Amino acid sequence: MGSRKVTSSEPLDWQGKHVTVAGLGVSGIPAAKALHARGANVTVVNDGDDARAREQAAELEALGITVRLGDGATLPEGTELVVTAPGWKPDKPLFTAAREAGLEIWGDVELAWRLRGPDAAPWLAITGTNGKTTTTQMLASILKAAGLRTAAVGNIGVSLLDVVLGDEQYDVLAVELSSYQLHWAPSLRAHSATVLNLAPDHLDWHGSMEAYAADKGRVYEGNRVACVYNVADKATEDLVREADVEEGCRAVGFTLGTPGPSQLGVVEGILVDRAFVEDRHKNAQELAEISDVNPPAPHNIANALAAAALARAFGVPARAVRDGLRDFTPDAHRIAHVADVDAVAYVDDSKATNTHAAEASLAAYESIVWIAGGLAKGATFDELVAKSAKRLRGVVLIGQDRALIREALARHAPEVPVVDLDRTDTGAMLAAVQEASRLAVAGDTVLLAPACASMDMFANYNKRGDAFAEAVRELGS
Repeated sequence: MGSRKVTSSEPLDWQGKHVTVAGLGVSGIPAAKALHARGANVTVVNDGDDARAREQAAELEALGITVRLGDGATLPEGTELVVTAPGWKPDKPLFTAAREAGLEIWGDVELAWRLRGPDAAPWLAITGTNGKTTTTQMLASILKAAGLRTAAVGNIGVSLLDVVLGDEQYDVLAVELSSYQLHWAPSLRAHSATVLNLAPDHLDWHGSMEAYAADKGRVYEGNRVACVYNVADKATEDLVREADVEEGCRAVGFTLGTPGPSQLGVVEGILVDRAFVEDRHKNAQELAEISDVNPPAPHNIANALAAAALARAFGVPARAVRDGLRDFTPDAHRIAHVADVDAVAYVDDSKATNTHAAEASLAAYESIVWIAGGLAKGATFDELVAKSAKRLRGVVLIGQDRALIREALARHAPEVPVVDLDRTDTGAMLAAVQEASRLAVAGDTVLLAPACASMDMFANYNKRGDAFAEAVRELGS
């Protein structure tokens, strides 16, 4: 954890600057409009040329912005800077050409950071493989409970550009950042930040686990007060050690166990702070009870501790942590209790789209009938099944890549009964819930935690969760 003094960047003169914006959509359009409004000569390039893209292009062209559809590979002549949508892969020919020309490539987060005013609200930044959105929303709830003007923004679906350039004034922002966004944000310097956890994900985009971790670790660069890491995930602490931060910035851990000095943790059902207190070697501050966390599953308590650490780094009082956690309601499809039918609980965690998230979900219950499967995205399931085998009453498999999970079950949990549904139509969810109900006994939890993406059967994980909830309601009736 190196120290240095980080200075803010000078205001940029955009007048007449030739900027290429890569990609239309939720980040490209605001970026193009913001740059155009500042006098830049903006050209938007986009791979697609469908009806939606043409509609968006017409809107921009009416403002005087050049749009080139169907060719996102060629760098427009005279380009001085490239601003990209976060999802565009680093190996695209457009970026290769830009690098060869010695040009900078920014994402929408970098652009938002550069366009902030001199009195802009500081950012408390959250990244990690799983739990980002929940933690960001918890943090915003805590900050609001402290009476601060704040918003949950970034990868959560609220454009940072719109927030930074809007009229509303904020005291502090809770900012969710994806690995894609961090890759393209070289000068971002948060007040404090956390990497919640690290597990293989988006490796097709980053190229390797090392590159993925390095992009996540960028969130710690230049932190001023606290780099918050997960004690149970050494890779997050390693990223803190490698970060170049401002002098005086501290490493602060969160743990589900008893916290040491400079950590937040849990003691006899109480969330406690031993980091932001006087004489942290002797003292601890009670923040909240486990029952104040909704839902009180282990991984969600970890999220709450991370959010609390960032809030405390910003000077929020302990009472606001408790009040903010009590006020927080999680988004749908995140370990959500749907109903009890014949003394069996049915829980929707459709958002568990990778093995790391599914493992956390499975760890929350003692006896489970697990509904799993979908698009594996290159994942393997041996470690997940081996860790969770003792909790499994039975398994119902759905989706395109269910055979990968079935084979892992055969290796690591051969005694667990498995129902393999050889169908990928959306009606398969009702059949899955019916099969799960036959395997379950009173006191069990039927858990939809697919460990896979949903697009083989559903438009998104929300639709998959909705189908599960509808099937449970039908079962109950």
